[in-house]
Amino acid sequence: MRDCSDCLFDHELGREREQHRYFAAQNKGGALTALQAIAEATIGTPYEGALWLVGGAVRDELLGIPHEADFDLVLQGSSKELARFLYKQKVSSIPPVTYERFGTAMVQVEGAQIELVTARKESYAEDSRKPSVEAATLEEDALRRDFTVNTLLQNLHTEQVLDPLGRGLDDLKAKVLRTPIDPVATFHDDPLRMLRAVRFRWKLGFEPAKGLYGAVKAESARLKIISGERIRDELVKMLSQPTASKALRDLMQLGLLDQFAPELPPMVGLEQGPYHHLDAWDHSLLVLDNAGSDDLVLSLAALLHDVGKPETKFTDEKGRIRFFGHEEAGAELAEHLLRRLKFPVKEIDDVCLLIRNHMRLGSMPDFSASAARRLVRDLGDQLPRLLALIEADRAAHKPGVPHPDLVKIRSLVEKVQVDTPKEVLDSPLEGGEIMELLNISPGPEVGRWKSFLIEKVLDGLIAPGDKVAARAEVLRAFAETSAP
Repeated sequence: MRDCSDCLFDHELGREREQHRYFAAQNKGGALTALQAIAEATIGTPYEGALWLVGGAVRDELLGIPHEADFDLVLQGSSKELARFLYKQKVSSIPPVTYERFGTAMVQVEGAQIELVTARKESYAEDSRKPSVEAATLEEDALRRDFTVNTLLQNLHTEQVLDPLGRGLDDLKAKVLRTPIDPVATFHDDPLRMLRAVRFRWKLGFEPAKGLYGAVKAESARLKIISGERIRDELVKMLSQPTASKALRDLMQLGLLDQFAPELPPMVGLEQGPYHHLDAWDHSLLVLDNAGSDDLVLSLAALLHDVGKPETKFTDEKGRIRFFGHEEAGAELAEHLLRRLKFPVKEIDDVCLLIRNHMRLGSMPDFSASAARRLVRDLGDQLPRLLALIEADRAAHKPGVPHPDLVKIRSLVEKVQVDTPKEVLDSPLEGGEIMELLNISPGPEVGRWKSFLIEKVLDGLIAPGDKVAARAEVLRAFAETSAP
């Protein structure tokens, strides 16, 4: 165990140590105040000097980068008893939430959730990532963690930094991602760590240690025992980074996408025709880069917008590659994939709506006001995302390919949105009014006449809400259809 209390690592980085710098790190959800409250409440108790911050908070602070308010405290003792103590002292606002199988407890302090962890050893069954645990030393606890850079500890009271395995600091300085034990064993025990390896590599800008990625390839099939929710959470974190396309390229090359997104590998090497200089996969990654990383729905739509191309590809009589209907096929495949990963229904619906409409402007050489009204009606609040997706897609085509003028399209859409908001782009007449006007009974015919009026509104032939014009138009058309 390496004692770094004399500022070894941060002096090597040329930074002066600041008192309580972990406490001064990015404060989300009250975690800053929560750590202070726990430290103060345990002064003069057996817990003083025995509580250690561990994991990403320590790692990111030493790297000098912001970190999430995800704080774990490890101790060589009972996390359950510590949680009870904090609740009894009214530091935690909730009774202890304990997970005795894993030796962990959750407390809520100053509005933030803090996980308390008993130092432990773990063993895994072949078909599960849920371990059997037993109490252990800090060194033994470090061996069961995912990467050496996540084994570093900092004392909650003294700020003493410990490197329990003696190599975490060196790997942090060298920017190397290494497992505490043989990587095959690490990934076999908990396959989710393979996704974390890719995420940390690109989030932190680290290089995988020799043999790390080889072990991922060897154990990639083990990912199938991981739940869709856990895979989803890792994928979302990757997509939130500017390096998302690099991470996804690794996931493809390592065989991990085959395990949870088999819809994507068929895109690799798929030629797309004269408008493209990239295969479908590299094109999709470029669209993802162009879309940015600030909007998850847009990122997912960018990644998946052409996922329907492999199953719709054909070559016409002139030898041209075509993908007719790939947007509809892609929306269906994307829905299956996202449901498998347990994404929220609203996000799935929004992503599929974007995919289903991403070719829409390509079939409109002359973008008219009526086309803009239809776009406003059909896309609603997803219209800005659709235009962003189309723009990102266009920028990923071969240079020089002609495209609709998105500046003019945006301008016309904005004008239509001001003049005729989505909520008025509807039939001026309700179903009951149509039945009374035409003396017809409830049924499909009423819906057909409502659709008829909606089209007239969208074409600008009837003003939104104009009941007089709507009645006249229905009576005229009804008379024509009824004439012998």
